[in-house]
Amino acid sequence: MPIFEINLPKNLTRALGLPPRSPQRSQLRVLKKLLRRARYTAFGQTFGFEKILQSKRVAKLFQKNVPVYNYNKIYKEWWHKSLEGEADICWPGKIKFFALSSGTSEAASKYIPVTNDLLKGNKVIMMKQLISLFNYKEVPLVSISKGWLTLGGSTDLQRGPGYYAGDLSGITAKKAPFWFQPFYKPGRKIAKERDWNKKLKEIVEKAPEWDIGFIVGVPAWIQMCVEMVIERYGLNNIHEMWPNLAFFVHGGVSFEPYKHGFEKLLGKPIQYVETYLASEGFLAWQDKQNGLGMRLSFNQHIFFEFVPFDENNFDENGEMISNPQTLMIHEVEEGKDYAILISTVAGAWRYLIGDTVKFIDKTNAEIIITGRTKHFLSLVGEHLSVDNMNKALQLASEHLNISIPEFCVTGEAADRFFAHHWYVACDQEVDEKILIQKIDEQLIILNDDYAVERKSALKDVRITILSEKTFMSFLESKGKIGGQHKFPRVLKGDLLKDWKSFILNN
Repeated sequence: MPIFEINLPKNLTRALGLPPRSPQRSQLRVLKKLLRRARYTAFGQTFGFEKILQSKRVAKLFQKNVPVYNYNKIYKEWWHKSLEGEADICWPGKIKFFALSSGTSEAASKYIPVTNDLLKGNKVIMMKQLISLFNYKEVPLVSISKGWLTLGGSTDLQRGPGYYAGDLSGITAKKAPFWFQPFYKPGRKIAKERDWNKKLKEIVEKAPEWDIGFIVGVPAWIQMCVEMVIERYGLNNIHEMWPNLAFFVHGGVSFEPYKHGFEKLLGKPIQYVETYLASEGFLAWQDKQNGLGMRLSFNQHIFFEFVPFDENNFDENGEMISNPQTLMIHEVEEGKDYAILISTVAGAWRYLIGDTVKFIDKTNAEIIITGRTKHFLSLVGEHLSVDNMNKALQLASEHLNISIPEFCVTGEAADRFFAHHWYVACDQEVDEKILIQKIDEQLIILNDDYAVERKSALKDVRITILSEKTFMSFLESKGKIGGQHKFPRVLKGDLLKDWKSFILNN
C-alpha cells in the first residue's frame, strides 16, 4: 500500500506535506505562493506579479506575461546580477549558494541559484521518500538506520565574492542537519576531498569500518566504487562486507543499462529507488516499491509547465521556440513526450530544465524520464529517444547475457542516406554483428517511426565496442570526473568531434 493511501489525520497529512487529491489545485496554490514571495523582486516588478495575483486566472496570466527561459537567456538577463551580489533579483534576498552544473554536453559551468527555501523544499521531498520506504514489503527496514554511503560532489565549495559554488550534492551535504551526520558516509573529511580518484581510494580504505544500508549516487560511479571494494578485499560480493545493504537510491540516468552488471556484485537482492533531483530542485521521486514511474513534487516548491516535445515547439537541434505551447499538469496526456518548464523558490521562472518526460499515470502525476531535449536522434524522422535506446540496449544485453554500463549514439552519412553509429562499453566477449542486430530489432519493435525509416532513408546501423574505461577516461579528459557527471547518450557537434578524436588517439 503506498504511503498516501494510509488513513492519516488531516493535521498530520498537512504537516508532512502529503499531496491532496488534486494536482491542479496544488499547483495553483504553489504558483500563488511563489508569486507572493517574489512580487517585490526586480523580476516580479518587471512582469507584474502583483497584478497577476489579483487576476481570477492567475496561471493563464502568468503564462501570458512571463516569457520562457533557458539557462543562457535567464543568466544573461537576470541571474548574473545575483552572482555579482545584487539582492532581490529573481528571489528575495541575496543568493549565497550556486550549484555548478555543466550538464553532459557543454563545457562552461552553469551557475544555478540555490536558496534556503529550495534546500528546505528538497528536504521535505527526501523525507516523503524515506517515509514511503516503510511500506516496502519483505525489506529489512533496519537498513534505514544503518550508514548512508553517498557518492556526491565535494563539500569543499569554491568561494566567490559573496557566494559559494559547487555541486548541489556538496551543498546539500554541507548543510545537512546534525542528526543525520552519524548516518552520513563517507563523513565530512572524505566528503571535502575534491580529487575524485583520491576520494574513491579513501572510501575503499574506510569501507570495512562501516555498516552500510543505503548507497546513493549515479550508477556508473557507484558500480565503480563497489567493484573497487570487492577487488581490494577479495570478496565474492559486496554483501560479504555490508550485509545490511538493502537500498540503492539513484537518479540522473536510466538504471536499466547498468542493472545486469551491477547485480553480479550483490549477494542478495536489493531495492532500487529512483529520484529526479536536479541542480534546480527535487522534481520527482519514486513513492512505492517496484514503481514504474516517479511522482512529481507538485505540492511543495515547484510549479510545473509542460511543452509538447514536437516539431511545433522545438527545432531540429532541440532548441525551444520563443513562444511554445505550454500546458499545466491537468492538461497533459498520458503517453506523450513533454519538455519541462519549472518555476521555483530559487528564482527560476518558466525555466527549461532540458529533460523530457512522459506521464504514465496522470491522476497521480507519475512520470518517467524519456531523455533530453538535445539528446535525441531524428536524422530522417525516426524520433529516437534516450528511453528507446535504454530499453533496446537492456533487452539486447539480457538476450546475450552481457553487461553494457555505458553507451552513446551518433548520426552519420551513409552514401546518399543516413546511419546510426552506436558506441558501446562492454568488457566481455561479444559478437558485434549479433549485438547491433539485436539492438536494431528491438528499436523496430519499440518505435514505429524508426521501423518506417529503417526501410527508407536510415540505411545502416553501425557499432563500435569499447572498454568501459574508455568512456570514463573521456569524461575525465573533459573535466567531468565525479559523482554528478553522466556520459551523454547522443553526441553531436563539437562533442562528437572530440569523442572521435579521443578514440583515434587512445
